[in-house]
Amino acid sequence: MGTIPLTVAGAEALRNELHEMKTVHRPAVIAAIAEARSHGDLSENAEYDAAKEKQGFIEGRIAELESKLSNAQIINPSLINADGACVFGATVELENLQNGESATYQIVGDDEANIKNGKISISSPIARALIGKYEGDVAEVQAPGGIQEYEILSVKYI
Repeated sequence: MGTIPLTVAGAEALRNELHEMKTVHRPAVIAAIAEARSHGDLSENAEYDAAKEKQGFIEGRIAELESKLSNAQIINPSLINADGACVFGATVELENLQNGESATYQIVGDDEANIKNGKISISSPIARALIGKYEGDVAEVQAPGGIQEYEILSVKYI
């Protein structure tokens, strides 16, 4: 697994989720397994099977989070000096040239992308089209409905 780019906020969110998994979810499932064991015969115990399955999911997620954090390249957008270029972590204000709609997005890692919060993945088509472009440039994005053109109104490193 290569390095995973994350913003400082994205890394903190993953650390918080990992902490919650280890301190809340893991002990709860261990207690559920102990409770199910106390009911006797494990071969016909649906509670025990469900608790063991949940434990597998939790342990898998903990391993995934630990792996991502150990391979993370944490980037602080406010410390970037990219001379106005669209790069990872940049907050970009765009205008769709077809319909005139404006939108502001921050280019972030895959794990922290959330379009409702204005965060787009570095691997998304729109982010790939924006990378390396400057304020005033036009980016062409191949969308399912055809090519969309966006003018870059501003680039900030927040």
